[in-house]
Amino acid sequence: MKRDANFTSRTLANALRMLAIDAVEQARSGHPGAPMGMADVAEVLWRLHLKHNPADPHWPDRDRFVLSNGHASMLHYGLLHLTGYDLPLDELKRFRQLHSRAPGHPEVGITPGVETTTGPLGQGLANAVGMALAEQLLAREFNRDGHTIIDHRTWVYVGDGCLMEGISHEACSLAGTLGLSKLVAIYDDNGISIDGEVAHWFGDDTPARFEAYGWRVIRGVDGHDRSAIDAALQMAREDVGRPTLLCCKTVIGWGSPHKAGGHDVHGAPLGADEVAATRQALHWPWPAFDIPDDVRVAWDAREVGALRQANWQRAFQDYARAFPELAAEFERRVLRRTLPPGWQQGSAAALQKVIDQAASIASRKASQNAIAALLPLVPELIGGSADLTGSNLTDAPTSVPVRRALWGNHVNWGVREFGMSAAMNGLILHGGLQPYGGTFLVFSDYSRNAVRMSALMKLPVIYVFTHDSIALGEDGPTHQPVEHVASLRLIPGNSVWRPCDAVETFVAWQAAIERRGGPSDPPRRLCAGRGRATPTDLAGHRLRSGVGDAGAHRTGGGRHPGAGRVHAQLQRLRSPVGRLPRGRAAARCAGARDRSRRHPFLARLHRLRRRRHWHRPLRRLRTGSAARAGLRPDGRGRAATGARPGPTAIPLKGVRHAVRAAVGCRWNPGRNRTLGPSGGLQPGLLRLWRALALDGSALRRAARRARRARAPAA
Repeated sequence: MKRDANFTSRTLANALRMLAIDAVEQARSGHPGAPMGMADVAEVLWRLHLKHNPADPHWPDRDRFVLSNGHASMLHYGLLHLTGYDLPLDELKRFRQLHSRAPGHPEVGITPGVETTTGPLGQGLANAVGMALAEQLLAREFNRDGHTIIDHRTWVYVGDGCLMEGISHEACSLAGTLGLSKLVAIYDDNGISIDGEVAHWFGDDTPARFEAYGWRVIRGVDGHDRSAIDAALQMAREDVGRPTLLCCKTVIGWGSPHKAGGHDVHGAPLGADEVAATRQALHWPWPAFDIPDDVRVAWDAREVGALRQANWQRAFQDYARAFPELAAEFERRVLRRTLPPGWQQGSAAALQKVIDQAASIASRKASQNAIAALLPLVPELIGGSADLTGSNLTDAPTSVPVRRALWGNHVNWGVREFGMSAAMNGLILHGGLQPYGGTFLVFSDYSRNAVRMSALMKLPVIYVFTHDSIALGEDGPTHQPVEHVASLRLIPGNSVWRPCDAVETFVAWQAAIERRGGPSDPPRRLCAGRGRATPTDLAGHRLRSGVGDAGAHRTGGGRHPGAGRVHAQLQRLRSPVGRLPRGRAAARCAGARDRSRRHPFLARLHRLRRRRHWHRPLRRLRTGSAARAGLRPDGRGRAATGARPGPTAIPLKGVRHAVRAAVGCRWNPGRNRTLGPSGGLQPGLLRLWRALALDGSALRRAARRARRARAPAA
C-alpha cells in the first residue's frame, strides 16, 4: 500500500481510533467519541513533542501528561500500549473489567504511565497546575548555571466539561498569576457533551477567558490537520513566561459515518453496524485489536526515550560532581522519596521540648509551632492556606511566599479551597515536595472531592482544618462545623486526627510527615481548634514509656505505630457521636469521675462510659433523674421502648454547657463573647443539642429556673 507522510500519520492516528472503538465495543460501555476526535492531536504530541521513556515511567525529568477528561481513557491506554509501556494488548481487551489495568477512568498506580487518577472533571487540570508548580519550584531550587536537571513540561487534555467545572477557574487563575510557563493545556473544542450541543448551556468565550487569566492562547487550531497541530505545539513549547492554551477544533467521533459530530457517540459503543462502516471509512481492513507491524514500529518510543534519559543521566552525573550536596538532596527527595538522615533525632528533640514546655495554647497555635520546628528538618515541606494564613497559622518564621517565577515554600492559594486541594495532589504526585494546606473545617466541604481523591490515590497530603469547634457562636451556624469531622471520617482510606493538646498536635505532625504513601498509609487530616488546649494527665500517661508510644486520637485508616496506648486511654472517654474531648474539655473529662457524682444520672452515665459499654441500649437510663435532667435516651423527646435506640448520648460537659448557653453565660469570658443575644440557644447549637439527645424545651425550662434563682429578691 503506497503511503505518503500525511497518510502515514493519519494511519497511525486511526490505530488509536480503532483500539478505542474495539475496546469500548467489547466492554459494551465506554466513551469512544473523544478518543476518535483527539487521535490526530495525540499522535503529533506523543510522537514528536512529548519527552518520555516507556521503559522508565518514573524518570524524574519526563514530561507529565494528564488526561483531565478521564472518560476518554481509551485514548490514553492506546497511546501507552503503542508507545511501548508495560500495558499489553490483553489488558486493553479487558477494558473496564474488574482487576484490569485499563480501568474505566485512568488510575495512578494501576496503569504504568498514568500520572494521576482522573474522572471527576476539572480535577486533572488542577492536578496539572500542581505538577507545573512543582517543576517550577524544583527548577529554581536545584538548577544551576550550566547544569539544568529539571526542565520538563506538563501537558493536559481538557474538554468542555472540565472548563465548565468551577475548579478550572480556581486552578487556571492561579496558574496565570504564578506564570507557570511549562504548563500547556490542549482544549478539545468539539462542542458536544452528554446532553447535546453545549452552545445551549456553555456560551463562554473560552480564549478570552484564559487571556484574562494571563495565559497565552493559540486560537483556531484545526484538530485534524497534522501540520497545523505540529506548528501549534511547537509554538507552545516556547517559554514566554506564562502558561499556554491550545484551542483545537475537533469533531467528536471523527471517522464514524453516521454518528460523528453528535452526542450519541460521546458515551456509548458505536454498535456492530457502525463499527463496520467506520472501518471502511477509515480504510482500516484489519480485524478488532489487530495492529500491523509497521504501525507498531512507527509508534514505538522506547529507543528514543532511552536515549533521552541516558543524556539526562550523563548531565546529572556532571551536576553531582559539581554540586554533590544538592545532588544528594535531589536523589533523596525525588528518586528515593525518603526522610532526611537527621529526622528521627531532630523530631524527637523537638517533641521533648514541647513536652517540657507544657504550654496551654490553642491547637492551631500548637500546629504552627510544630511547623516552625519541623520545617528546617524537612526542606521539602511546602505549606499554604486558602486566604486564611493568619487564622489557620500554617506559616512559620522561615516560610518564604511563592511568587511569580520565584522560589518559595508557602503558597497563598487565595480563596480557592477546591483548587488548593487538587493542586496539592499534583504537587505530591510530581515528587520532590510534601505539601500541606489549611482552611476552616467548615470549608472542607468545598475541597471534599479533592480530599477524597487524595485518599483514593493514597497520597500523603496533609490537610490542616482549623476552627473545628461547634462553639463558633459569633459567626453563626454557617461557620459551625457540626457534622464535618464525622463526614471526613466516612471517606474510605482517610485518616482524621483531632489532637487534644500541644503534645498530641506535634505527634500528629510527626506521623503525617513520616508517611510516604501507600495502601496501608492513608492521608492525614489535622483538625485544630482556636481555644486554649490545657495540658492533660492523659498526655503524661501516654508518654511515660517514651516518645515511641506517642499518638493522637484519630480514626480512619491504619493505626500508626506506637499510638495504641494513647488511643486506648482516649477511647475510654469517647463520645458515641464520634467526637473525642480535647483541650479544656479533655482536662475536665479526665477528672470528671468525682464531679459526675453530683447528679445520679451523670454518675450512671460516667460509669457506663468508663466501662466502655456504649454499645448497650440507653433504655436502662430512663429514670426520674434522666427526666429531671431534661434528657431523652432516644433523642426524639420520648422514653425509649424495647427497641434499641442507637448510639445517641451526651458528653459529661454537655448539660452544664448547654444550660450555661441557655441562660446567657459567656462561653469564653476571656474573649468577652456570648452565645446568644438574648440568653437563648442559637439555632445551630440547638440543632446540635437535639442531635445529642437533649430536649430543647427541657433546656429552656432549666434556663427559666436558673434566671429566677439569679433574680434579686423583691
